[in-house]
Amino acid sequence: MTTIIKKQLMDKLLVEANKGLELDLEEYKEKCRRQISENMSVEEITNVLINNALENIDEANPNWSFFASRIYLHTLYREAARNRNYEPSEKYGDFYELIDMLTRKGIYTENLLKKYTKEEVKFFGEQISPKRDLLFNYLALHTLATRYLATDYEKNVYELPQERWMIIAMHLMQDEDEGKRTDHVLEAYWALSNLYMTVATPTLTNAGKTFGQLSSCFIDTVDDSLQSIYDVNTDVAQLSKHGGGIGVYMGKVRGRGSAIKGFKGMSSGVVPWIRQLNNTAVSVDQLGTRKGAIAVYLDVWHIDIEPFLDLRLNNGDERMRAHDIFLGVCIPDYFMEQVEKRGDWYLFDPHEVREVMGFSLEDFYDEEKGNGSWRKKYLQCIENERLSKKKVPAIEIMKRIMISQLETGTPFMFYRDEVNRKNNNAHAGIIYCSNLCTEITQNQSPTELIEQFVEHDEIVVKKYKPGDFVVCNLSSINLGRAVSDGVLERLIPIQVRMLDNVIDINTLPVKQAQLTNKKYRAIGLGTFGWHHLLALKGIRWESEEAVQYADELYEKIAYLTIKASMELSREKGHYPLFPGSKWATGAYFNERGYQSEEWVKLKADVQQHGIRNGYLLAVAPNSSTAIIAGSTASIDPVFKPFYYEEKKDFKIPVTAPDLNYRTYAIYRRSAYIVDQRWSVRQNAVRQKHIDQSISFNIYVPNTIRASVLLDLHLQAWKEGLKTTYYVRSTSSDVEECEWCHA
Repeated sequence: MTTIIKKQLMDKLLVEANKGLELDLEEYKEKCRRQISENMSVEEITNVLINNALENIDEANPNWSFFASRIYLHTLYREAARNRNYEPSEKYGDFYELIDMLTRKGIYTENLLKKYTKEEVKFFGEQISPKRDLLFNYLALHTLATRYLATDYEKNVYELPQERWMIIAMHLMQDEDEGKRTDHVLEAYWALSNLYMTVATPTLTNAGKTFGQLSSCFIDTVDDSLQSIYDVNTDVAQLSKHGGGIGVYMGKVRGRGSAIKGFKGMSSGVVPWIRQLNNTAVSVDQLGTRKGAIAVYLDVWHIDIEPFLDLRLNNGDERMRAHDIFLGVCIPDYFMEQVEKRGDWYLFDPHEVREVMGFSLEDFYDEEKGNGSWRKKYLQCIENERLSKKKVPAIEIMKRIMISQLETGTPFMFYRDEVNRKNNNAHAGIIYCSNLCTEITQNQSPTELIEQFVEHDEIVVKKYKPGDFVVCNLSSINLGRAVSDGVLERLIPIQVRMLDNVIDINTLPVKQAQLTNKKYRAIGLGTFGWHHLLALKGIRWESEEAVQYADELYEKIAYLTIKASMELSREKGHYPLFPGSKWATGAYFNERGYQSEEWVKLKADVQQHGIRNGYLLAVAPNSSTAIIAGSTASIDPVFKPFYYEEKKDFKIPVTAPDLNYRTYAIYRRSAYIVDQRWSVRQNAVRQKHIDQSISFNIYVPNTIRASVLLDLHLQAWKEGLKTTYYVRSTSSDVEECEWCHA
C-alpha cells in the first residue's frame, strides 16, 4: 500500500471519526502526516493517530477522547473482520457464525446454541446497533477491549462490544419462559448497550463463556477449630482461582495465649492464620490477571486486635505482617461511646468467653441504640473475675485504627449493631462482617464437619453441615445516563431480573455458597455516576440540595427495586426464608418510615405476594465498570477534573464525564478538596434506603489532624452508616482544604 493511499485512507477515517465532534483537525493532521512513513503498517499508522489524539485531551478538549475511541474502533472492526472472514466495512459480521465459531473453539458455552434456535440468534444479531459503539470514550473502549471482550486463546479479537452486551443478555435470559424470553433479551441488551447499567466484572467477563463464575464477592466465617481454619483456606483458594474477592470473619478464632485442649498458653492467635490467607491471596491469583483479594475482619474486643491492626504496617517484625491482606474491624456502638467519652475498653479471648461465660459475644448485638443484648453480655464479661481480660483506653485502640488507615488505607469500619438492627433476615441469623468492598451485609455462619468415614473400604466420605456462605451478585445503575434520560422505571425491572437469573445460572466452586445463594437469593443492585449526575444537574456537592437529592433519588431506586423483586416473586415465587423476615412482617417499611400511599400499597403487595430476593440493594465501588460506562465511580467525587489513568501497560489522559463550562465548577470540588462531612451526610440519607451497605471512601490529606479524622468516624457512626471503606490519603498538597484543619 503506497504512502498516498495510506494518507487518503487516513483522511477518510479522520473525517468519519470527527462526525458530531466538530474538532479542528488541521494541526493534528499535519502532525500525524509528519510522523507517518512509507514503511509503516496500517496498525502503526493507527497507533500514531490514536496517540496524537490522546495528547490533545485536556479540560478544554475532552472530545478528543471520543475521537481516539472511534479510530480504535476501526482497529477492532478490522481485526475481527480478518479473524472472522468478512469485510471490515461491515463493522459487525454474522452473529450466529461468531457464536458457532467460538463455541467450537471452546470459548463460548454450548448452551447459547442449545437454548436458542438459529433463527433466534440471527434475529438477535439483527438487533445489534453498531452506532452505540460511539458512546465509548477511549479509556472505556480500551478497558472493555483489552480485559473483557471474548478472544481466542492467542488473544485474537473475535467478539466486538455490542456482541458482548448481546451475549450477556442471552446468557442471563437463557432459562426464561420461551414466550417472553426474546423480549427479556432485547430489554437486557437495551439496558447494557445504552450504558444505562453495568453488570459486575465477573459477569461482564464470564457470561456466555465456558469458564469462570458470575458473582463478585464472597464472605466466609471461620470457626474456632483447625478443621475450619484449613477448610476455609481451601474454599478461599477455590474462589480466588475463579476470580472472586473474599471477606473472612476471624472473630471466633481463639487469641494468642489461649488454651488448646486445656493446656494454657498454647494458642498462637489469629495472626499466623491470617498470614496463611495472605499467602493464599498471593499464590492463587484471579485467573492469572491479578493476585487474590481477601479482607479479614476481627472484632475490636478480640484479644488480638492490637497485633491485627499492625498487620499491614511497614515497620516492626515482618513475621507479624501480612501486607497483601485487607483489614476490617467489627465495631459495636459501645466502643464508639467509650471512644467519645475517653473511657476504658476491655479485650477478651473468644474461646475463654465461651468456656467461662457459656455464650459467644459475637453472637449478640444491641437491638436499640444505646441498649441491648451485646453490651449486657460484654459488661457481664468485665465483671466476671474468672475471665482474663486486658484493659486499654478505647481512644488508644481508635488511634491505632486511624494510624493504620493513614498509612495503609485500612482497616475498614463495620458498625455491627447498626448492620444487625437493619438486617432484613434477622429471624434467620446474624451478620458478623462485610465483604472485600464493605457493601455486602448478609447472614453468616461457619460450616461444620459432622463426620468422616470410609465407605466400601476405599472411599473417604466427609459430611458437613453447611453454614451461610455469603455470595454477592452485583450490577449497577449509571446515574449520569439513566436518570438524565428518565429510564429508571424501565431499567430497574430488567436489571433485577438479570441479577436474579445469575443466582440460578451461576456455577460456584464451593457447595455451601451455592446453597446460601439459593436460600436467600440475595442480589446487590447499586449505582455509580453520582458526581456525574450532580454536575449535569448543577448541584454543588457541599450543599443541602445534594443531601436532599440523594435522599429522594435513593428512595425512588429502593421503591422501584423492591417493586421489581415483588413482581418477580409473584411470577416465580419468593425466596425460601421470606416467612418471618422483615419483608413479610412489614418491619422493613416501618423502620424507614415509608408512609406515603405508594409505599403503603407496596408494603401490602410484598406481604401478600412475597419478595424474590432476601437482600436487594448494595452500592459497590464500580471503578472498572464506571470507566467502561464513561461515568464517575460509585458515590465518590472525581479524583480531579483532569487526570491520567495509569496501569502497568498504559497511561491514558481522562477528563470528568460531560466536562464543560457548566459542569466544571461542580467537578472542581474534587475528592481531596470536598468537605468530607458533606459526603458523610449524603451517605447517611442514602444508607436509609439501601438495605445492605455502601462502599464509602473517606478522602483526606495525610496531614489531617487526628481530631478531625476522629470526628469523621464519630459522625459516620452517629448518622447511621453501616460501613466505611478506605481512608484514602494523599501526600500531595491539597488546595482549599479548610475543613481538614478545622
